[in-house]
Amino acid sequence: MEENNQKRYLFRLRVLFGFFCLCMALFVFVLYDAQVLGYETYYRQSSSRIAVTEPVEASRGILTDRNGKVLVSNRQIYTITFDPEALAEGQDVNEAILRLIRLCEDQGVSWADNLPISASAPYLYTTADAGSTQRSRFQAFLADLGWSSKDLTADSPNPSLTREAMEETGLDHADVSARELLELLRAYYEIDPSLSPAEARKVIGVRYELSLRSLSSYYVPPYTFAEEVDAELISILNDGDYAGVVVETESVREYNTDYAAHLIGIIGSLDENDQDAFLDLGYAQDDLVGKFGAELAFESYLKGTDGKRTITTNEDGKITGEVYTQEPQPGSTVALTIDIDLQEAVETALAATIQRMIEEDGYTARSGAAAVVEVGTGDLLAAASYPTYQLSTYSQDYSDLLSQPGNPLYNRALNGRYPPGSTFKMITAVAGLESGAITPSTRITDRGVYRLYEYAGYTPACWVYRAYGTTHGTINVSQAIAQSCNYFFYEVGRLTGIETINQYGAAFGIGQSTGIELPEYTGILDGPEYRESSGQLYVGGDLLQISIGQGATLVTPVQLANYVATLVGGGDRYSVHLLKDVKSYDGSETLYTYEPEVVETVEMSASTLEAVKEGMGYLVTDGMVSSYFRNCIVSAGAKTGSAQTGNTTDNGVFVCFAPFDDPEIAVALAVERGGSGSALASTAVEILNAYFDQEDIGIAVIPEDTLIP
Repeated sequence: MEENNQKRYLFRLRVLFGFFCLCMALFVFVLYDAQVLGYETYYRQSSSRIAVTEPVEASRGILTDRNGKVLVSNRQIYTITFDPEALAEGQDVNEAILRLIRLCEDQGVSWADNLPISASAPYLYTTADAGSTQRSRFQAFLADLGWSSKDLTADSPNPSLTREAMEETGLDHADVSARELLELLRAYYEIDPSLSPAEARKVIGVRYELSLRSLSSYYVPPYTFAEEVDAELISILNDGDYAGVVVETESVREYNTDYAAHLIGIIGSLDENDQDAFLDLGYAQDDLVGKFGAELAFESYLKGTDGKRTITTNEDGKITGEVYTQEPQPGSTVALTIDIDLQEAVETALAATIQRMIEEDGYTARSGAAAVVEVGTGDLLAAASYPTYQLSTYSQDYSDLLSQPGNPLYNRALNGRYPPGSTFKMITAVAGLESGAITPSTRITDRGVYRLYEYAGYTPACWVYRAYGTTHGTINVSQAIAQSCNYFFYEVGRLTGIETINQYGAAFGIGQSTGIELPEYTGILDGPEYRESSGQLYVGGDLLQISIGQGATLVTPVQLANYVATLVGGGDRYSVHLLKDVKSYDGSETLYTYEPEVVETVEMSASTLEAVKEGMGYLVTDGMVSSYFRNCIVSAGAKTGSAQTGNTTDNGVFVCFAPFDDPEIAVALAVERGGSGSALASTAVEILNAYFDQEDIGIAVIPEDTLIP
């Protein structure tokens, strides 16, 4: 028995050893076949395999309002590009382009064609209307061919052949027509003579776009044949084996609001104006960047970090492998200080007011702006400019926007230049009270015509005297603010002096930057220093106009709102800002939080502040705008202003704050040819009511004649 077991054991060992030897022999054979017999074949295959490392675009960060409502996000779209290098050997580039064009025509899809020659007969140059960028690209293209060296401008937009080009083409004149140039391009691109002129023009347009991208001395963004194409077209392209066509996905901005266009801004391709600056920061030439607004101001937060992937293909172009060597990191979430619901209410109220004025007098170029600033922080809660536009259709509407009355692209809230008018009188009042020139109880008699400079022929009069031949009588500073008495502030200005008024004007931010992150007009504070710097003469009578907000003083609505916020907030002037905070794309980490910054403190006694606020309160409760404020759900203070423009109708300016006892917000409105500031009172009430609601305990005021539920 033991002998039989031993035999079986040895048999198993022999079987295992034999199997091992067989495996080793098979391994050696395969290795020999690969390394020796099949060396040439496998070497050619490995050599033809291509590995390409390409960037992977990171999603741009989203923009939200102060409450987390998404303003701008991203969405994925299909794009079509045409790459001549992707054509197989022997395939004709013109035929491939024409086949793609015919498919797009059948599907109703438009494609990019910026050749500045009309798309249909009679063929004419469109260089005059093409814009400077397209003209310069066309010019560079013709220069690269050696056909024209002429600088193309708006005044002289059409090319002119060089003498060498005339000899080469056989033309006997330099002023080549658009039709003649198309024939030259048709020959240059070797387009089939059997094609109709219309089809040849379409092919030439695409060939021109491709040629622009090969200009080594002139950067042009990569060519995308068509954008935002639907899945049906993509399916046809994939099934139809369209040569040279590359289908890609691209992230584009999705605008979730129709408001705050001037504040949000857009993104776009690098151009000649910003290319160098962004390339120095590590951007690629085909990157999209913020062009203006928050998109530009907070570019460093919104721009994600692109990833990298390596794609390998075989000799037939088939992808054999794809590996991410660096994962893309999306941009951060940027929260703005604006309340988009309030922004909508402000834009709607401002537009309705201006439209009503236009209907009344037919002046269609009328425009205006409004701003709302939070007291005690400098947060910009809303900033509206009218006329305005929608970011979602900005690209399509751009040419029309440039020609529309009122220049909708102009951000008047931050760059509009408005004389403050009587809204400046609070500064004169504070300067007079704090300097001791007057006290809250000082009473001055309005005599209608101010005659201090009568010897020089300058006799300004109070508005009530000019309008009605009467006066405001003997009044104190609070009454003078409520009644906007020019005579009172002429006298206060004289007693106080221009140096002190300018000192307080600058402290309140007039002629100073507000500190906001967007480009703004810093304004003008009129006085001896400004007159000297601008080469103008300052005379004593100028003090009277400066004291009531006329003269050369200019402000923006955001400046006005921040000045009022500084005043009713007790004198602390905060830097106005648009950025609230920044969080990581997944919200897990707060990267930045804005801390309110006091840039200057205006020293004011409690009695000064009380006297000025009292005057602004009188205007609301008993003054010329009291009828409008009966509908306001909060207690408030306000000041009207108007500025002479040389037209029959003055500019209208209006400022207010609320609640009266514990101010939270300051509002400023300005409308070109808006008349008296009181005409804007109802608009201000709409804005205040939009911000405060009747459920705010301790703040809401029930309007008269309202039933309590």
